[in-house]
Amino acid sequence: MGNAKENILEKIKQALITSVPVPFPEESKRPVDFPNADVDLKQAFEQSFTGLQGEFYQCENLEVLPTLLSDILLHKEWHKVYCKEPQLISMLQSQGIILHQELASCDVSITNCEALVSRTGSMVLSAAQQEGRTASVYAPAHLCIAITAQLHFDTSDALAFLQEKYDGNLPSFLTFASGPSRTADIEKTLVTGVHGPKEVACILIG
Repeated sequence: MGNAKENILEKIKQALITSVPVPFPEESKRPVDFPNADVDLKQAFEQSFTGLQGEFYQCENLEVLPTLLSDILLHKEWHKVYCKEPQLISMLQSQGIILHQELASCDVSITNCEALVSRTGSMVLSAAQQEGRTASVYAPAHLCIAITAQLHFDTSDALAFLQEKYDGNLPSFLTFASGPSRTADIEKTLVTGVHGPKEVACILIG
């Protein structure tokens, strides 16, 4: 058993010492170009997000947000609402919504986000937010509230935005969440909600 282990470690050592040439060097040097000229970022995000089983809602302004939010919670029958974002808490309470205090037993968790990526339909979350990534992962449903200024075409654009926002000192982690959690590990059958929320929705303001 010892000899087998030593042989494996020796092969790993040799592999690390010996460099392997890139099989297609001309391809590795070619920049990846996603044309974003004249792209409607909102429309692109909505298409990508809903294509990944996310539910998208458009909100004209902050004044009508409380009404829209109440309608969504009522329609989805999300009664136990979990939220730790200070600005959102006051708005929810103004609508007479009593917040649920236990994340593990809530119906939905409501958060904001750092940015939205239109090309992939992703919500960017970070450790700088209240409870970090926890609130968006452990609840059975996640509702994200964002504004149009957070829309960016591609991942690189979103990262550049965050680099400027945090003056180069990015939060300890960033998460790109794209729709409900899903896996095809079980007999190659796509299953949602195995290791995260079964439902994901986004309200875009503006």
